[in-house]
Amino acid sequence: MTANAEPLRVVLTSPYSLSVDGGVQIQVLDLARALRARGVDARVLAPSDGPPPEPGVVSLGPTRRFSSNGSIAPITVGRAVAGRTYEAVRALRPDVIHLHEPLSPMHFPLILGTDIPAVGTFHAAHSGRNSWYDTFRYPLKKMVNRLTAITAVSEEARRNVEELSGLPCKIIPNGVVIENFSLAPPWPSSRPAIAFLGRHEPRKGLSVLLEAYSGLDRAADLWVMGEGPRTADLRSEHESRIAVGSIDESRGGVHWIGHVSESEKAARLSGATIACFPSLEGESFGIVLLEAMASGTAVIASDLTGYRHVARSGQDAKLVAPGDADALRKALRELLDNESRRRELIASGTLRTQDFLMENVASSFHALYLEVQASRPAPTRSV
Repeated sequence: MTANAEPLRVVLTSPYSLSVDGGVQIQVLDLARALRARGVDARVLAPSDGPPPEPGVVSLGPTRRFSSNGSIAPITVGRAVAGRTYEAVRALRPDVIHLHEPLSPMHFPLILGTDIPAVGTFHAAHSGRNSWYDTFRYPLKKMVNRLTAITAVSEEARRNVEELSGLPCKIIPNGVVIENFSLAPPWPSSRPAIAFLGRHEPRKGLSVLLEAYSGLDRAADLWVMGEGPRTADLRSEHESRIAVGSIDESRGGVHWIGHVSESEKAARLSGATIACFPSLEGESFGIVLLEAMASGTAVIASDLTGYRHVARSGQDAKLVAPGDADALRKALRELLDNESRRRELIASGTLRTQDFLMENVASSFHALYLEVQASRPAPTRSV
């Protein structure tokens, strides 16, 4: 770009509410910041159940909750939303649109109603058959075919979109801003602490962790960050274990922390002895593993393909069979008892995070934006 040239203008979209914690939302916001550091005029377009979280974000309004991939997705749908999305893009006049989870309904007017080059990034991986893809395979395939370029965050996500579309898909993984976690002051704790972070829904495996913790027989607190549809039931089940004496609270207890800010999340991950992510399924990547490793914390997680892309088993993290409370309890005991083993995992995990730097992810997308802009110019930036 010459000194007098206008900066590349890019609109990044998230179909999920920026008021709710989620991997896609974090990636979109972090990527936009990293692109701005490279001189790109990057704006974010997304729904929000409240004021936009930071400058550079255009809110599309509140969301509703829909079941998706074993989770509850906070998305926005409807004709009014389509109109707001279309008008926002027309006002921003981007050179390129970057659609995260492009087959979400809010993206349809951008794919069908504009001639702006569009990059689509697929985050989710579906185990087994996907009813959404099966039911609407032909129109969804046409949507993918209208994108100028498609990427995926992992091999699983790529396989899903290639099976749907028949088109080649490039992998650009998620990234982490290392400094947000490595420089966080550790949260103080009088005992060793096990940190869990995630939505309280079946696929995240919190019930398995609580069962493992109930028979741990070690001095350790359990920090449960996040909330969700199963919070009340899980708390009730845990209190029942206390009532029958299966938990010795003198050795520690479960702290139901709820929603945390990004700064508190980083501090608790940094202050924890172990970060534990016992998901059962539906993980195409493992951004929370990266965040914990960047915090300098030993990680135990489920042995899922998406997690193995991030943390190599036995090297960067200890991976155990999903849903196996006994195996998880054994792994927790091993790492709580063995500081040298924790240090080995931490050292390897810290090095591993260098493969997922957000600045490198931004560099890869910046190059892709320039490529698609050159291959399909939109000189009027009209929509």
